[in-house]
Amino acid sequence: MSARDALAARWLGLTRRELPDVARERRWPVVADHCFQRILLDNAFGGVWYDHVAGRPAYAHADPAALARAIALGDAAIAGEADMADLNRRSLDWRGKAPSQRRSGDPMSASSQSRRTKIERTA
Repeated sequence: MSARDALAARWLGLTRRELPDVARERRWPVVADHCFQRILLDNAFGGVWYDHVAGRPAYAHADPAALARAIALGDAAIAGEADMADLNRRSLDWRGKAPSQRRSGDPMSASSQSRRTKIERTA
């Protein structure tokens, strides 16, 4: 296996399995693999990743050093050395998007909570 293939395999395992599993346990603001990929790549580049990577999928076309930085950020989040919520906020700021409003300790967004409450009232 080439070094590039090893990076890609580590990236996919990290973002598709490890981070989503940890996210559910720790009640992180995101749980989907594509969200972790966005967050980690944006933070590895210091801005929106697609301003730095021409091809898709990004992990296959990103500079190996940037992909290694993104993987290191994911590993740091798992180890409790990086704050996934902060990394997500930074990524959303670069994209000009506000993070969804969340209730303290509630894994559902306020809008999801509101929809659920409406459904419960009508049932």
